[in-house]
Order: sequence, then C-alpha cells, then structure tokens
Amino acid sequence: MLKIGITGGIGSGKSTVSRIFELLGIPVYYADERAKDILTRDPELIAAVKAHFGAEVYDENGVLNRKYLGNIVFNDKRQLSLLNSLVHPATIRDSNQWAQQQQAPYVLKEAALLFETESFHHLDKIIGVFAPQPLRIHRVMKRDNVTRDEVLARINKQIDETIKMRLSDYVIYNDEQRMVIPQVLALHEQLLALAAVH
Repeated sequence: MLKIGITGGIGSGKSTVSRIFELLGIPVYYADERAKDILTRDPELIAAVKAHFGAEVYDENGVLNRKYLGNIVFNDKRQLSLLNSLVHPATIRDSNQWAQQQQAPYVLKEAALLFETESFHHLDKIIGVFAPQPLRIHRVMKRDNVTRDEVLARINKQIDETIKMRLSDYVIYNDEQRMVIPQVLALHEQLLALAAVH
C-alpha cells in the first residue's frame, strides 16, 4: 500500500483537499489531531513529556494541560523543538500502525510539518497544497479569529511555501483561480495507477 503525505502551509486548504480524498474512499490520517490524542494515551510519550516539562503538564486525571504546555513551548524555540522531538516519533509510529490497518490502494497522511519533522522519509510520495500567502492569511484570520500578525507568526514557524512545493511530488493549487476537485480527481487516478504497480 502506498503512503502519501499531504502538506501545505497554514491556510493552504490541505484539510479541505484531504476531505475530498476521503469522499473518494481514501483513508486520511490527520497528524495534528492524532498527535493531540497520542499526548493523552501513549504512556511512553506521557512519561517523557512529564520528565522534560514537569508533572504539572498533566492533571491528576491524566488530562494534558494544553495551556500550561503551550505557555512553555510557544515562547521558547528550544522547548518547542524538544516537544516536537518527543511527539513526532510517536506520531510516525502511530501513523504506520494506522496505515497497516487500512484496506485501500493508498492512504494519506495530512500534516503541516512533513518536511520540518523529517517524517516525509516514511512516505512514498508527497502532495503539496498551494495557496498564495495573502489568501492564506485571510483564510486563517477568518477561520481562527486572529490578527494578521498572529497568522504571520505561525507562517514564519514553517518552511517557506515555495520550498515545500518544490520538495513535493505533486502540487494542488487552491488559489481560487483553479478548481480543486478536478485536480484531486486527476491525481487520485494517477495514485491508483501507481498503487496498482507498487
């Protein structure tokens, strides 16, 4: 079974594109959502997070105190890098186990940080979802009710969009100039053909 990554900067529309693939019967692993779940159910990861950030990161019921952890990691790049170095290997393990349970010609792993975390090495092909930065900023401001500066701060924590697209095997343009569904349908056919000979 082929494992295909799908990535793009914040506001590019990678989740929207992923949902179209789901409608075509392709299972999608949403890495960001699963990572949040893993932080509450993977005993090895929980122990490592407590060891590095303090036991108070989890309450007495084992619930992650996201605000507390966020205050630590989002103001200190070293701490964020440390958290990512703990979470990303656990997410890769989880996504590999998940993929083995799927019955499909290929599966998708949707993640904003495929290239930043080196997890793209565990995938056969990468789809980049591209949207121009002004459009991405507008989408995220509207979706998350945040300021332009807050969106730019998030964008600046990711690899430049043009580099991501150059590193991708396929690019879907979600720029409001080209229709997305025909692009997804054409790519789906290509991936089915590739999966048939894989």
